[in-house]
Amino acid sequence: MNNLNYGIIGNCRSAALISDKGSIDWCCLPKFDAPSVFAKLLDTQKGGSLGFEVDDDYTITQKYMWQTNILRTMFDDGSNAFEVFDFMPRYEKRGGKFYAPPDVIRFIRLVKGKPVFKIIYDPKLEYAGCETITEDKGGYLESSTEEGKYDSVYLYSNIENQKILNRESVEMTGNVYLLLSYHEKLVPQSLDRAYLKFQRTKVYWMNWSDATTKYPNYQNEIMRSALVLKALTYEKSGAVLAAATTSLPEAIGEERNWDYRFCWVRDASMVIRVIAGLGHTKSARKFLQFIIDTIPDKDEKIQIMYGINGEKTLTERTLDHLEGYEGSKPVRVGNAAYTQRQNDIYGILMEVIYHQFVKFETSLENSEALWTIVRGIVKIVEQHWKEPDKGIWELRTEDKHFTFSKLLCWVAVDRAVKIADVISNTRDTEHWKDLRQEIFEDICANAWNEEVQAYTQAYGSKDLDASTLLMEQYGFLDATDHRYVSTVRATERELCKDGLMYRYKNKDDFGEPSSSFTICTFWLIDSLYKIGECDKAKKYFDQLLSYSNHLGLFSEDIDFETKRLLGNFPQAYSHLALIKTAENFSKTTTLEEPFKSIFY
Repeated sequence: MNNLNYGIIGNCRSAALISDKGSIDWCCLPKFDAPSVFAKLLDTQKGGSLGFEVDDDYTITQKYMWQTNILRTMFDDGSNAFEVFDFMPRYEKRGGKFYAPPDVIRFIRLVKGKPVFKIIYDPKLEYAGCETITEDKGGYLESSTEEGKYDSVYLYSNIENQKILNRESVEMTGNVYLLLSYHEKLVPQSLDRAYLKFQRTKVYWMNWSDATTKYPNYQNEIMRSALVLKALTYEKSGAVLAAATTSLPEAIGEERNWDYRFCWVRDASMVIRVIAGLGHTKSARKFLQFIIDTIPDKDEKIQIMYGINGEKTLTERTLDHLEGYEGSKPVRVGNAAYTQRQNDIYGILMEVIYHQFVKFETSLENSEALWTIVRGIVKIVEQHWKEPDKGIWELRTEDKHFTFSKLLCWVAVDRAVKIADVISNTRDTEHWKDLRQEIFEDICANAWNEEVQAYTQAYGSKDLDASTLLMEQYGFLDATDHRYVSTVRATERELCKDGLMYRYKNKDDFGEPSSSFTICTFWLIDSLYKIGECDKAKKYFDQLLSYSNHLGLFSEDIDFETKRLLGNFPQAYSHLALIKTAENFSKTTTLEEPFKSIFY
């Protein structure tokens, strides 16, 4: 079965995906949302890659070095073996700044014998939209576009340039390296320099992991998810990407293909809670500041998503020359959803601001700016909460009165009341409390379906929706509330299939969904645990963990029948939810971990 058997490497500037055969099939430089250098992931013929060709006698295995984002791929035929350590350099320099260039390094270590391989070096710049020419420049190979937008990358190695260009056999008699850089290097590159960067990067990741909260149960899964989240963080701004890829389909052959290399504000509150809970408050604060900085002035529309540098225009276009993942067209870059109105955004933003006031120090100047935003959001909610919208799932056609959107409007006002209490400015809170109660009563009256015995997807609908499971998490209902308990059980009966959840079953813009949305299964597990069905929750959780790829990574979706991973990858929201759900089954600990091999 085909699957997203890829590992991610990154340095908080960009990332690359490496297949279980050791091929770099997706890489964008110099940053996450730049055009691809390698896109074999989206077109096996045109996309380009950087890999190894070996005889069929070789067995290839892969795993991460312990508590790092360095990926180790072993090639072994019994008599001859070599291993490839893939990483993007990241480590602290003197003065506290980080060295994190737009580079990919492949440190190739001789293990035994004299292994033979060919290097497949096939860069296709600018999403393979125009011809890329590779030339031998003596000290390196330069690849550049000949027409259209100019772009270039540089490959350095202690293997002869012509052997790489001609794909000649290379017999290893010692260690070798490959360094792909977006920039031409100003100092000579060497094996020793590559190895030093390898060691420094390893130490950085191990130190980062050591500073992460430890758990007695599911520690490996939590740590890997934490490392994924860190790899999807854009250090320059603090933004956290939804995923490293674009256009990986929710179902093979369908059109649900989107670009996820952006920052969704909806994910913000969970990112902050989870990352802060892992002990990385600096990262949480930086992401929180990114969200606050993107909040517009008083009368400007708040978007549901932004670019990784806070860009507001994310124009969507299709790359028709690419075949798409397993032929699933179209391939999209940009995301038109940024123009949608989703009323839940106000509650998400207010939740973020509430976290700022109660968890982190806030200067008087910043507090005044935030208070202005709070008052502005409540005003917007009061004016618009009764209107339909696109909802959490970003439907591109009909607007509805979605329950989740109403819920988050309630959250917006509820958190505003609490913020007012924190700063002792309760002048407006009596009116806000009345508004909060009005929204609460409206949801209870119109979202509850007596026949279904559950809160449903939208007002007047019988369709169920996994997002209603979050009513307890946001504090709208207590876990013991009979309506919430009934909603959880009804939603499980209707949307759960063999332990995996639909987002919803009713037809949308593209027909009935045919794959499970991974985070929704985590929501169900969390909800079952909260209402006291702990054994069932743990059974579902262990089953879901078994559907990760060979490295413990999750995408956005899982196929109900084959259990293959689908959708953009790796998905930050899935790994955030994994950590949050795992906390149900594990209390934090400061105990020392058992000794493990530092090298692997």
